[in-house]
Amino acid sequence: MTEQQDVIAVLVTDHREVEEMFTQLEHMVGRIDEKAKTLSEQVVIELVRHSVAEEAYLYPAVREHVPGGDALADEEIAEHAEAEETMKRLEGLESSDAEFWPTLEQLMGQIRHHLRDEENDLFPRLRQACSEAELLELGGKVTRAKKMAPTRPHPAAPDTPPANKLLAPGTGLVDRVRDALTGRGRS
Repeated sequence: MTEQQDVIAVLVTDHREVEEMFTQLEHMVGRIDEKAKTLSEQVVIELVRHSVAEEAYLYPAVREHVPGGDALADEEIAEHAEAEETMKRLEGLESSDAEFWPTLEQLMGQIRHHLRDEENDLFPRLRQACSEAELLELGGKVTRAKKMAPTRPHPAAPDTPPANKLLAPGTGLVDRVRDALTGRGRS
């Protein structure tokens, strides 16, 4: 059994995995093939799962524990909403579409900015404001939420509790069934 990680370690691991996929995609820029489309789908799947988990557990904790946390959480959620709109556009494109690579590059820029903000500002402030036990508990909640989270962007879905916590598991189930039926995100 793996040792439980604190929320910051869980999320930074996600950040590194997404960054690795971005690097792979940057080496493919301009390619018109199924591999580029599949990898872009995998990026979106991971980003949506990550965002849903952050919105359900990380940002409420930031609001509760971090001084100025409401404004910080609102800013992060606004960045998620922008990226989700970009992911929704990307989802409707094939790698052969003229807008595919520019849309993907826009998404990578949005996400990289967001990751820097979290790692350089939000995470240090959260670590200072919370006990290790609280961070570990949040890590477990985020890990569990990612397993049940949607895998497709849903820009109109609620992004704050309690509605997001209630709707995400059902939406996630529907998304995973759709992914299985279509082969989305699999090479």
